Amino acid sequence: MTNPAAFATSQLWQLLSATIGEPATAELFNMITVDAVLLTPAVDSVPRVLIAQAMNMQLFAKNLAAVPEGKAYVAEKLAAGGKVVFDHGALRTVAAANTGSLPVGELAFKRILEPLGFAVAGLYPLPRLKMTGRAYCHVDAPESVAQFFVSELHVDQFSPAFAAAVDEVVSSSQDPLSGRHLALLEQLGRTGVLSFPGAVELLPALVDSFGVHHATPSLAAYEILLAESAEMAWIATEGNSFNHATDRVEDVFAVADALRAKGLPIKDKVEVSSAGSVRQTAFKATMVERTFKAVDGSLVKRVVPGSFYEFISRDVIVDAETGGQKLDLRFDSGNAQGIFKMTAAAC
Repeated sequence: MTNPAAFATSQLWQLLSATIGEPATAELFNMITVDAVLLTPAVDSVPRVLIAQAMNMQLFAKNLAAVPEGKAYVAEKLAAGGKVVFDHGALRTVAAANTGSLPVGELAFKRILEPLGFAVAGLYPLPRLKMTGRAYCHVDAPESVAQFFVSELHVDQFSPAFAAAVDEVVSSSQDPLSGRHLALLEQLGRTGVLSFPGAVELLPALVDSFGVHHATPSLAAYEILLAESAEMAWIATEGNSFNHATDRVEDVFAVADALRAKGLPIKDKVEVSSAGSVRQTAFKATMVERTFKAVDGSLVKRVVPGSFYEFISRDVIVDAETGGQKLDLRFDSGNAQGIFKMTAAAC
C-alpha cells in the first residue's frame, strides 16, 4: 500500500486531493505508478504536465469503474504487490457535418491535449475501419505520462443513410467546456502553468469531457450505424468515453496466457507491430445496458459493447537521432485495427 506521507507534499497529490479528496487520491497513488519526475514540491503555480497527469489518473480510474474485468485484474495485481503502468488511453471521435456545439472530430480533444503539453507524435491510417488515429504524446515527459490514441471516423466514406443516422445522433452534442474553461486552457497553452485555484477549477471539466455529450440515440439510427460501422455504433452509446485504458506489462504473451488459463475473456491473439517491438492484447469489451428511443417515442434498453481494458509491452529501441536508447512509444495501424475489434466482436 502507498504511504500517503511519502507523496502528500507533492503538487500532484495536492491537486488531486483538492479535486477528488484525500481517500480517492491515496487510492490512485496506490494503484498507478507515478514517475519521480512528477512528484515535485507544491508551489503557487501548477505546470501543465501535472495537470495532464492528474487528469490521466482520474481517467484511468473512470475506465476501471466501467470495466469490471479490468477492475478485478488491477485488484489482483495490487494484492500481489504490483502497480499499473498506465501506458495510454484511447477515445473515438467522429468527423461529421453537424456535431452540435462540440468541435468536429479530434478537434474536440486537440483543444484540450495541446494546452496540456501533448503533441501529435504519429498519424495512423485505419482504412479497414474508415478512421484515422493520432497518437498524442506528452512533450515534457513522454515516457512518464500516458499517451492518448485519438481516432476519428470519416463519415463521408459511408453511405448517405449512414451519414443521416450519424447526424441524427451527434447533432445534439453539447460542448462540456464553458467559456471559462476554454479561457483557462488558452492561458495554460500560452504560459504552460495555471494558478492552483485555476487548475482545481479546470481539472474536473477536463475529466468530464471524456464522456457522452449527445442525446439518447434512436434504436433505428443505432441499427443503421451498426450495419456499417461497429465503431460508430459504439460512439452512439459511449460517446467520447475512454474506449480502453492500457497497462504496460513486461511480457504481454505471459499475461495473456495466464488470464486465458483462468477462463477470462481475453483476446484470442496478441497483436504484434510490424517492427516487432510493440505487442498488444485486451479483454473483450464489457457488455452494458443502454437506453434507446423507439419509433413510438418510448424508451427501450439493449445490451451493447462498452469499454475494455488493454495490455501492452514495449521494447527499448535505439533513438535514430541521438543514438541513445528510448522506449518505443509508437503505435501500429495493424495492431490498432485488431484491438478496436474488441468492441465489434461483442456486437
